[in-house]
Amino acid sequence: MKDSTVSPSGHEGINRESLFWLSNLALVTAGMSFSVRGGVLLNLQQTFFDTVNPASAATLATQAAGYAFLGLAFGVLVGSPLCDVLGMGTLLRFAAALHIGGTVALLLIPQGTVDSYSMTVLVMSVGMAGVGLAHGFVEAVINPLIATIYPDDKTHRLNVLHAWWPGGIVIGGLIAATGLSWQVKVATIFVPAIIYGLWSLRMKFPATERVQAGVSNETMIRACLNPLFILLFLAMALTASSELAPGQWVDAALTRTVGMRGIWLLIYVSALMFVGRHFAGTFAHRLSPIGLMAMSCIGAAIGLWALSIANSPITGFLAATIWGLGVCFMWPTMLGITSERFAEGGALALGIIGSMGNAAIYFALPAIGRVFDAAKIAAAGSEVAFNSGSPAQVEAWLVEASTKSFQFVAWLPAVLVPIFVAWWLYDRSRGGYRATNLLAEQGIDPTAPAVVED
Repeated sequence: MKDSTVSPSGHEGINRESLFWLSNLALVTAGMSFSVRGGVLLNLQQTFFDTVNPASAATLATQAAGYAFLGLAFGVLVGSPLCDVLGMGTLLRFAAALHIGGTVALLLIPQGTVDSYSMTVLVMSVGMAGVGLAHGFVEAVINPLIATIYPDDKTHRLNVLHAWWPGGIVIGGLIAATGLSWQVKVATIFVPAIIYGLWSLRMKFPATERVQAGVSNETMIRACLNPLFILLFLAMALTASSELAPGQWVDAALTRTVGMRGIWLLIYVSALMFVGRHFAGTFAHRLSPIGLMAMSCIGAAIGLWALSIANSPITGFLAATIWGLGVCFMWPTMLGITSERFAEGGALALGIIGSMGNAAIYFALPAIGRVFDAAKIAAAGSEVAFNSGSPAQVEAWLVEASTKSFQFVAWLPAVLVPIFVAWWLYDRSRGGYRATNLLAEQGIDPTAPAVVED
């Protein structure tokens, strides 16, 4: 099947290859933003909060960072139905503008005082929310876009697409690991954001699979009320928290425990994920996407617990390998299951799942920060003792807190193991996993849609 065709309506056809690589670049931008934020989170904490409220500094920093995920969740939820209203191209261009604007805000964070640092929190939160909203709109566009132009290979193609998320994390992580100032590191996000924004202006985008197939809004809503979809929706909160929350916290926490910058573990895990996601189709075919999720949750739980007790670079990398292989396929496979098993839900179903995953991080990341702060105070004996402790004492208490924070999150994927195993057995009893292709059922060519948005 050709990648560029002329549509029946006479419009210039859809160039699948260009749209795929444009989607990759937009996701690279989001991945870079994620790892750069994680890499400078400790800098932001030390610069803006350690001097004004040391006892709650980690909570304040992680709460601000959590707004990126709140913006992401809102962007996916609102942006997904807007794909059918405004068009995927318009939304992707708006995402580029938000990536640029949010980055500007992060560079303009004001320095507060002990008595007044509310403006510091506000500007940091706005900047985080802006880049998060941009990421949300990117996800809202590229997931239904890839499902539309590759309707017969959704899980594999979504995994390959989302390989570029860790690809962006590797790029951003390498930037974060340099000796550049945190401001310069944050400013690097401008480069890919401007490029994908300008590139999107030259592209034509198709209508979504649901629109092309003529699925009604009522049918779409019914698909999102399916009990299995609701189960998937709830499970997404825990799978996302197993991958993204630890990833955002790994540098700030594990740098103290593994004898090296924790950002290198994130870079390493992201490289594993980049390679692994290109082979997702093979694993999904052999295990089924549901079976793949069960195995992923087992690996994630073991890996996170191992990270909590890792105390050297070697044990850190070994634990990170287990965690990385566990979370490797989680996010895109959950999207693939959504698009294949609940295809009539269209972009709305994908948006609901993505929104839940990101909203969960908004709550999970500050929860990790609170566990960390509570553990360091408990290790010290009291807040007064912590504030007056010697540097060596404080460091020992922070190491203990890092361990406790990762043990807390390790339980999240473990809860899902029996749930996905039960679902896998349910599918087996009904003849196995079955994917739905709405366009194939109606004989529609995805590269030459009758409706071209822009």
